[in-house]
Amino acid sequence: MAEVLDGYVEHIVYRNEDNGYTVLNLQTSNFETTCVGYFNFISEGEFIHATGDFIEHPVYGEQFLVESYQLKEPEDIYAIERYLASGAIKGVGPALAKRIVKKFKEDTFRIIEEEPERLAEVKGISERIARDISVQFDEKKDMRNAMIFLQQYNITGNLAVKIYNEYGPKMYEIIKENPYRLAEDISGVGFKTADQIAKSVGLGSDSEYRTKAGILYALLQASNDGHVFLPEQELIIRTKELLQTDEDNIARQITALSIEKKIIIKDKDNERRIYSSVFYYMELNTARMLNDLNIRYDYSNDFVRRRLVKIEEQFQIELGEMQKIAVEAAAGNGLLILTGGPGTGKTTTINAIIKFFEEEGMDILLAAPTGRAAKRMSETTGYEAKTIHRLLELAKLSEGEDSRFTFEKNENNPLEADVVIIDEMSMVDISLMHALLKAITVGTKLILVGDVNQLPSVGPGNVLKDMIESSCFPVVKLSKIFRQAAGSDIIINAHKINAGQQISLDNKSKDFFFLKRMDSNVIAAVMINLIKNKLPGYVKASPYEIQVLTPMRKGELGVERLNQILQQALNPPAADKKEKEYNHTIFREGDKVMQIKNNYQLAWEIKSEHGITTQTGTGVFNGDAGKIKEINTFSERITVEFDDLRNVEYGFSQLDELELAYAITIHKSQGSEYPAVILPILDGPRLLFNRNLLYTAVTRAKRCVMIVGNNDTIQFMVDNKSEQNRYSGLKECILELS
Repeated sequence: MAEVLDGYVEHIVYRNEDNGYTVLNLQTSNFETTCVGYFNFISEGEFIHATGDFIEHPVYGEQFLVESYQLKEPEDIYAIERYLASGAIKGVGPALAKRIVKKFKEDTFRIIEEEPERLAEVKGISERIARDISVQFDEKKDMRNAMIFLQQYNITGNLAVKIYNEYGPKMYEIIKENPYRLAEDISGVGFKTADQIAKSVGLGSDSEYRTKAGILYALLQASNDGHVFLPEQELIIRTKELLQTDEDNIARQITALSIEKKIIIKDKDNERRIYSSVFYYMELNTARMLNDLNIRYDYSNDFVRRRLVKIEEQFQIELGEMQKIAVEAAAGNGLLILTGGPGTGKTTTINAIIKFFEEEGMDILLAAPTGRAAKRMSETTGYEAKTIHRLLELAKLSEGEDSRFTFEKNENNPLEADVVIIDEMSMVDISLMHALLKAITVGTKLILVGDVNQLPSVGPGNVLKDMIESSCFPVVKLSKIFRQAAGSDIIINAHKINAGQQISLDNKSKDFFFLKRMDSNVIAAVMINLIKNKLPGYVKASPYEIQVLTPMRKGELGVERLNQILQQALNPPAADKKEKEYNHTIFREGDKVMQIKNNYQLAWEIKSEHGITTQTGTGVFNGDAGKIKEINTFSERITVEFDDLRNVEYGFSQLDELELAYAITIHKSQGSEYPAVILPILDGPRLLFNRNLLYTAVTRAKRCVMIVGNNDTIQFMVDNKSEQNRYSGLKECILELS
C-alpha cells in the first residue's frame, strides 16, 4: 500500500537536470526525511503532496521513493514563511521572510500579488525590492499554477514544463479547446498523448480537432513505413481504424486540412494522393534541384581515356570498360549515378574518379549516410569521408530541452567543393537528400553511388530507385564481377540471389555456409557456439565483431528474444560489471548496443589514447553501434563508445534511444560491413521474407556468411520478388520538371 507525505522542500541535495532525478530533504509537520524520485519541476520551498514507499538504501539508509507528486499552495503561516525563506524568491532570506510573514500573516501572498508596494512597510524592503519580489512571485506562481492545472489531466511534470514554455498563459485556452495542437507544436508529444489529454478535458471523440490530428498522425505513421504520401482511400482506412469515426467525417476534414495548407492533394492516374505539405514540397524541391545540377560539361572522352592510362600505370590498377565509361560520365556530367552489386568494382571506380578530378585540381568531398559507411569509405579510398550529417554541419537553432536543429550548410552557406561523392545512396531518404541538395550549388558535380537492389532507406522515400527509373540522369551500372571477387561465394551467391537463381547450400564453399536446424532453441545454441568458439579464429575477428542479422523484431528468432539469449551467453552478469534495467531490458557494462533514433543534440567526444579530448560534436543517429564502457549509478549515466570512437553519455531517462545489438534486424545493418554474418532463418511472413532482404543480409558479410535454419525458406526467399510497395512521387516530379 503506497504511503502519502505532505511537506515542503527543505533542501535539494542532488538534481540531474537532464532527467529530473532528484534527492531532496522533505520537512513534514512531524519529521524530516530524504525523498528520491523524478521531479521535473521542483525548487526549494515548494509544498508537495507525494505518494510512494519508504525503502532502505544500502549506503544512505531510509529514503522515501516518490512515485508521483503534486505541487500545492502553502496552507498556513509556517508553510508560507518556509517558502519565502527557501531562496525561491531571490533577495528574500530567512530573516526577511520572517518579518514579512509577521507583518502580513495569512494575507502575505495576497499582499505580494495585489498590493506589492505595501512590502516597503517591512524593514529592509525598498520600493524597488518590493516590485522585484512581486514580479518574481508572479513568475513562480504562474508556473506553479500551470503545474497544478496540468497535473489534473495526468500530464507529467516534464511535459507540463514544455507546454508552459511553449504557450505561457495561453495554454489554459489551448488545453481546453484544442489539446491536439500539442502534437503539432511540441517536440515529443504525439497524437496518442494529445488524445489522452483531450479525453481528460472532455473533448468529444468526433471533434473536428481530433479528426484532423488523427489524419496528420496517420500520415506521420505512414512516413515511418517509408511512404511520402498515401492514396486517399488508404489514408481514410488508416484514420478510421485509429479514431473509430465515420469515413464522411474524415473526408470532410481532409478537405479542411487542404484548405489550411497542412496537406496537399494531388491527382495522379485517377488517384488522389494525400501528402503532408512538408513532404510534398520536399519532394518537389528535390526534383527541381536534381534537374538544376544535371548539366553537361565539355570533356573529350579521348582526353579522359589518356588520363586514365596514366592513372592505371601510376596506381597499378586495371579498369574495365564500364569503369572507364563511368569516369567519362563523371567528367562530362553535373550529376552521375553509379550503381552495381558487390565485387563489380564500385570502389575502384570511385578511386579512379577521385584521382581524375585531383589531376584537374578540383576540391572533392566524400560522405555516406552512416558512421560505419563513412569509415569504410575512408579506408577504401584513403581520403576523409564524413557522415552526411557532419558534412552538412549540424547546428542548434534554439537552446533548451526542446532544442531545434538545422544544418549550417544550406543554400545560403553551400559546401565549398567542385565534386561531392555520396556512397550507400540506397540508404538516403527524401529528407536527407533534400538537405544535401540545398547545400550544393549548380556547377558542383554530384556523384551518387549505391546498390539499388538493397533494401530502401529506413526513412520515407525511394530516392535512388526513383532517380534511376526516371531515366532523366546519367546512370552507369557495373555488372561484371572482377577476378579477385570471383573467388568469393559471398559475392557469387549475392548475384545469384539478385538474379533469382538458386544458391548451393552444400558447404563446399570457404566463405558461405549453411547449417540445417529446424528448432529455434537449437538455432540459438548453434549461434552462440559459432560466435564464441568457431568463427573468431576462422575470420580473425573478435566475437564482438561477428554480427547476427535477423529479419524480424518479434518471435522466437526475433531481435528482442535473441538479444536476451546472446547477452546472457556473451556478456553474463559479473561482480565487476554494473548494470541498469530499463523497460525490461538490462544494460550491462560491455554490452553491444545500437542507437535506434536520430538525436541531434546528444554531445559526443573523441579521446586520444592518453585521455585527451581531440574532437567534439553533437548528433547520434539511427543505426550507430557501439559498446557500453561505463554505467554510473550515482550520476545515472551510461557511457557508450561507438565504433567510430565517439564517446556519448546517456542519462538513464534516455535509454529508450538504445537497444542491445548482439542481434539486429537486416534493415538496421544497411551501410555496415562485418567480418562474419550469422543469419537465423526458419520461417516468417511472405512480404518480409523476400529476395531483397536476403540479398541485403548476404552483402553485409566481408569474409563469411553462416546461415542457420531451414533451406526451404532460403530457397523461397530467393524466389520471392514481392516487396512492400512504397508510395513516393519523386520519379513523377522529376519527369514533370524535366
